Amino acid sequence: MPREGTTRAARRASRGAGLHQLPWRLLRNPYQPIEVVSADQLEAIHQTSLRILSEIGMDFLHPEALSILAEAGALVQAGTERVRFDPDWIVEKVSTVPGSFTLNARNPDHNVPVGADTIAFATVASPPNASDADRGRRAGNFEDFKNLVRLAETFNVIHLFGGYPVEPVDLPPSTRHLDCLSTVVTLGDKAFHAYALGKGRMSDAIEIARIGRGVSADQLRQEPSLFTVVNTSSPLRLDGPMIEGLIEMARMGQVVIATPFTLSGAMAPATIAGALAQQNAEALATIALIQCVNPGAPSMYGGFTSNVDMRSGAPAFGTPEYTKAALAGGQLARRYGFPYRSSNACAANAVDAQAAYEAEMSTWGAVMGHANLIMHGAGWMEGGLTASFEKFIIDVEILQMMSEFLQPLLVDEATLALDAIAQVGPGGHFFGAAHTLERYESAFYSPIVSDWRNFESWELAGSPTAEQHANRIWKEVLEAFSPPPLPEDRAEELVDFVERRRAEGGVSA
Repeated sequence: MPREGTTRAARRASRGAGLHQLPWRLLRNPYQPIEVVSADQLEAIHQTSLRILSEIGMDFLHPEALSILAEAGALVQAGTERVRFDPDWIVEKVSTVPGSFTLNARNPDHNVPVGADTIAFATVASPPNASDADRGRRAGNFEDFKNLVRLAETFNVIHLFGGYPVEPVDLPPSTRHLDCLSTVVTLGDKAFHAYALGKGRMSDAIEIARIGRGVSADQLRQEPSLFTVVNTSSPLRLDGPMIEGLIEMARMGQVVIATPFTLSGAMAPATIAGALAQQNAEALATIALIQCVNPGAPSMYGGFTSNVDMRSGAPAFGTPEYTKAALAGGQLARRYGFPYRSSNACAANAVDAQAAYEAEMSTWGAVMGHANLIMHGAGWMEGGLTASFEKFIIDVEILQMMSEFLQPLLVDEATLALDAIAQVGPGGHFFGAAHTLERYESAFYSPIVSDWRNFESWELAGSPTAEQHANRIWKEVLEAFSPPPLPEDRAEELVDFVERRRAEGGVSA
């Protein structure tokens, strides 16, 4: 989207009064992806992953998955949960994955295309803890959950709700999904994620998505409106609840993102090449199962390979190894024609320089690896153990800067500015030039956190840090928040459904 001639009001449009932010816009990546391995090396990873699946196999811990795979022609080892795959069979099964699709939101203006050169940002998901500069670190709770949903709905650079922005452990597990997903639908109007934790939770989530959009089940089946992430239990295992969620979503034509959690040195070999071969094997086998359930069901290839600190065993993110793995994951996804998911992740325990540079490294790897969906885009801390309110705002700044970076660089007669250069001449300045004054409101990116004042004026203002700016901003956003309207008939149907399922006890496990 050209920025030349846009107004400050448009660029800073927001539900939050006085908040500086970019307008909602769909993003496309205009740059060539960085290819971190050669064509021959990529083929070696592919062939090794096929050997893993044919010679070693993968465990599927659910009888229905074993039955589906056996019926489709995979080799299920008698008396076990081990499945081996013929390489040609794998290639054939994954060939039905669509190269692109649209994730439909309850507000059609917030529909998100996925695939090709598109790129979208989603929120942090699943931390068991929340934190902010005022109250410190605490167990996840429903109030923090709702406030993080409000932030995600407010910021236009956040395209999707990537999951529970924090796990509200103060809600009963059997009905927690009902409270959380109905809250996402009432406080937000963007497309959202539900956890693949068994058939019951998944079928409830699909119904909540249907009610939120006000469509029939048949229409929902044709229009993906919900997505889930299926993590393998690396190495080479897919558990029962994930399988049940996968099957339910695939049957209903909703989006499943196969994402092995391959930490090099722990759940995968202590080399990035070996970890990538294992990641690829697990992803291909999982996607093959999706396509056995429903050929053509929207699926994505998820890359989440990183390394551990070999001194402590703790996961590390935003490392050079993580970034290279993200780039290579994009190459693998493109080899098969799959839409690709990556993440913005860090291992920092404080909202500090480490948190920022690890998040930047992760995001650059995802963007230049041509990820179509960047999960955990805002708020992730401590390797995923904490959702930070201040980090959420700082990540929004990073994503907004990436959004601007993805805009075309305009080169034409007006932007080349020959007349302005002639007007100013040697030794002058451009502050008062007509060319500058015409663009005063819209010339450059306006930050929400970054403080670009000189030292003296910054010092007079109290020397605020980025964390202090972020602390002020999220509070102002919550103070000004107003939820998007939900039609009354849908709101009533949603309440009735949640109350009925709550009365039935929700899910048993």
